[in-house]
Amino acid sequence: MDLCIVSISPYLSLYLRLDGAFSSHFYFNLFNIIPAIVVIRLATFYIFGLYKRLWRYASINEVLVIVSAVTVSSILIAGYIYAVSAPLPKSIHFLDWFCTILFIGTSRFCVRLVHYWRKHKNKNCCVNVLIVGAGDAGAMIARELQQRYYASKNLIGFVDDDQYKHRQRLFGVKVLGVCKDISSIVDRYQVDEIIIAMPSLEGRVLRKIINECKATKCSVKTLPGMYELIDGKVSVQQLRNIDLEDLLRRDPVKLDLEEIASYLSGKRVLVTGAGGSIGSELCRQIANMSPKTLTLLGKGENSIYEIDRELQGKYPDLAIEAIIADVRDEKRIDSIFKQCKPQVVFHAAAHKHVPLMEAQPSEAVRNNIFGTKAVAEAADRFGAEIFVMISTDKAVNPTSVMGATKRMAELVIQNISKTSYTKFVAVRFGNVLGSRGSVIPLFKKQIAQGGPITITHPDMERYFMTIPEASQLVLQAGALAKGGEVFVLDMGEPVKIVDMASDLIQLSGLVPNKDIKIQFSGLRPGEKLFEELLTAEEGTTSTKHQKIFVANLRKVDEQKLYHGLTMLKNETRADQVITILMNLIPTYKSARLQFCSSTEKKEIEVVKSYYDTGEQWRQPVANEGNL
Repeated sequence: MDLCIVSISPYLSLYLRLDGAFSSHFYFNLFNIIPAIVVIRLATFYIFGLYKRLWRYASINEVLVIVSAVTVSSILIAGYIYAVSAPLPKSIHFLDWFCTILFIGTSRFCVRLVHYWRKHKNKNCCVNVLIVGAGDAGAMIARELQQRYYASKNLIGFVDDDQYKHRQRLFGVKVLGVCKDISSIVDRYQVDEIIIAMPSLEGRVLRKIINECKATKCSVKTLPGMYELIDGKVSVQQLRNIDLEDLLRRDPVKLDLEEIASYLSGKRVLVTGAGGSIGSELCRQIANMSPKTLTLLGKGENSIYEIDRELQGKYPDLAIEAIIADVRDEKRIDSIFKQCKPQVVFHAAAHKHVPLMEAQPSEAVRNNIFGTKAVAEAADRFGAEIFVMISTDKAVNPTSVMGATKRMAELVIQNISKTSYTKFVAVRFGNVLGSRGSVIPLFKKQIAQGGPITITHPDMERYFMTIPEASQLVLQAGALAKGGEVFVLDMGEPVKIVDMASDLIQLSGLVPNKDIKIQFSGLRPGEKLFEELLTAEEGTTSTKHQKIFVANLRKVDEQKLYHGLTMLKNETRADQVITILMNLIPTYKSARLQFCSSTEKKEIEVVKSYYDTGEQWRQPVANEGNL
């Protein structure tokens, strides 16, 4: 077809130039150079890749390639005609250029037109789709629907609250109205599925849109939030059903990627607790920053295996090593640090379940305090540059063993930081949506079983953020580290647990307290009604990141700390462990002790008097070197 076009186009151009008159001289000259014109045109088209494109998917890029190829070949032809002294009217070059572009473009447009007609002729069996959001994400979804899912999905149109976009067209499909018109648009166009393509939308706005969608019987899908779209790419495969994380979505975190990359790119990074919810997401985010090596350390064999396989598949060129080890094993930790020599350490390994740790305080002490101490001291000995510990809002005015041990872990790394070249910091935040053992998976399981959903108290509130959001802010906090800080993340507004339960029930297509009952079981040992991120005395200092603050904590009393650690290391009795923690952390108020027998209370008083008597704890500890 191209051979015919490039052969006929010069004659047509000459005919138009001469207004239909016949001049044997010009036609004879053109006849002599036609072979050269054909060769130059087709050779240029080949070089520009016109024969290596799927024209059924042609877009503006293909049009530019055609124009470029014809323009270059026209210049070469003009040069050839001048070189062989074949006199032709000068305007024929422009006419030939125009005609060739027109015919070459039309021939390829016809290919796309035929393909479009074929794929749309059976639209009666398709699912009618409405996209909420006519922005970049909506455009990407629409393009993919039209090119790859044309056999199963028929794009009806868009809705968008931007008045400028109303009645405009995107990929040939009209913006039909605003979000409040969704119900009427669904009825008018018989929509079967609604796709919310606005990944940066706030949770409160998304909640309004979902309420509009609830008035219809359409299935509703959405894209993950910007926290989850690490690379910023959007595709139909990422569409999923609306989840609670979407309803609580906040403004996307603006990360300083250059600052984060500067301390992670090309560095040896180690993550403890790498198989956990936060640890594994940290590994995903870190792997995207091109570290030199990434070491995944954890005690759970299966979870470490899963994150290792996932990262090996996504980042085949990254040196990843999976290590099974217990952070409490000092010799094993030392050998790992000696072998890997990590420059950046993220310590996410911890016991976190409040009721379980309340029943077994000595285990919480061994893992959360002495496990942190072992890893932190190894980081100091082997010259790590940065050490970031994951802490919790439960460390503030703790009422649980878990919170008290995490506050002790903060004190441990703050104390080591005073004499170390390593920058030791802790990052304190609240509950993480969807993490293992958190309330959301439990509620989903209870809904699947037909209820009831059990909540400890109707007034209970918690701070929440998503796993990717928390992980990204932890990485950003590491970039802000100077040494000794306890960073506090902006958790937004607290959320009532009972409201979350109601939202989850509704998202499951059920009615709260009708289809699924909500029951209140009473506060468990160590639980608070309201969590705090700071004590009244602490306060914060802002950083250059709007969602990260530094807690103004008191200086660590080193002698008191070491004396307490010595006693904790040798103590296994639960009530005595709690008593020691209460003496080390004055704000720790344990509800457990009020249920002790009179004999147990006497034993506790003995421990307390030993701890408080005179200046004993201020004297050098005999076995301090063995801590």
